[in-house]
Amino acid sequence: MITPIGSGKDIFWNSLIAGVSGVDKVSCIDTSEYKVHKGCEVKNFDYSNYIKNGVLKKIGKGSQFGIAAAKLALNDAMLDLNAINLERIGVSVGTTAGEIQILEKVNYIRHRDGEDKVAPDLFLMHPCNNIPANIAIEFGFKGPNTIIPTACAAGNYAIGYAYDLIKFGRVDMMIAGGSDPFSKVAYTGFARLGAIAPEICQPFDKNRKGMMVGEGAGMLLLESLDHALQRNAPIYAEITGYGLSCDAYHITIPHPDGEGVVSAMKKALKNADLRSEDVQYISAHGTGTPANDKAETISIKKVFGDKPKHLAISSIKSMIGHTMGAASAIEAITCALVVQNDIIPPTINYETPDPECDLDYVPNVARKQEVNIALNNAHAFGGNNSCLVVKKFKRGF
Repeated sequence: MITPIGSGKDIFWNSLIAGVSGVDKVSCIDTSEYKVHKGCEVKNFDYSNYIKNGVLKKIGKGSQFGIAAAKLALNDAMLDLNAINLERIGVSVGTTAGEIQILEKVNYIRHRDGEDKVAPDLFLMHPCNNIPANIAIEFGFKGPNTIIPTACAAGNYAIGYAYDLIKFGRVDMMIAGGSDPFSKVAYTGFARLGAIAPEICQPFDKNRKGMMVGEGAGMLLLESLDHALQRNAPIYAEITGYGLSCDAYHITIPHPDGEGVVSAMKKALKNADLRSEDVQYISAHGTGTPANDKAETISIKKVFGDKPKHLAISSIKSMIGHTMGAASAIEAITCALVVQNDIIPPTINYETPDPECDLDYVPNVARKQEVNIALNNAHAFGGNNSCLVVKKFKRGF
């Protein structure tokens, strides 16, 4: 994964459990005219280690993130591309804005210099489906190739789609996840909505003031268990089910009773043949906005009870910000590392308990705790909700 607190599994995980914050003054856009100036950017990442210079200049940042994250996943999975059927591996990517930076560049050049100064290549670089397409081109993957733009729930959607393709035997493996670069459009939009916190992101805290706009990518190599065992692959966890729903309520405001989120979690548990008491950890959507965190707490209580003693919840957005379409993909990877290591990352910046958000949010310090089942919650504009079930892998079971 590519994140504001480090890229690659080990650096990311060590930063996560140490409670490292990726919040800093935004440098990639001019925020002098805004009331807020902080965000979570990916810094000091050398793309040339993962992408040839000739390719790097011809693709947008969303594709750069996606290819780099996919290469990290493939290397970690010890996959020999010469030993597999490339027709049986595909790519499924979620995003919010795709290659939005390319459109911003086109608009800037057009207004500054005129339409005849816009390079035709820029038009070819901007479609959001370029992200999975460029991943497929880079590695030669000839199976299904799709982009799922369900905003901040998109990573889970993409992983769920990949899960189904494998489950029903249409492919052996899928690269699945999400990618979104920092953009002026996103920052401006969330700033105008009053959704960006001025200094820090404080999910579930009584004095929370909003989210932090972030960027990054998370990619997983998913494969059938038989296929993974046959090639002696390193296995971090199992995906055993997922649930999707729509609030059908409002474009930006979550349903105040959490109905859609409840539905997604219940569908995920049913799909995985689990009971609520089987779950030890929830990776919360936890944006740090007053409305989201309250609605998510209500929805969790409706599924798990008012005081579920067995359940720990945390939001890594307190550290990496909201990486949009990449968020739930990075959080799915987090869930896999949680069940593998039995360590729960904290919700940092938690200072004042909120009577309306009164569950166990693992405040400020990572916790050593056995976790066999984790849920990954993600919600999005449009009322899109997704929940992924991640299970500890036990060889021989």
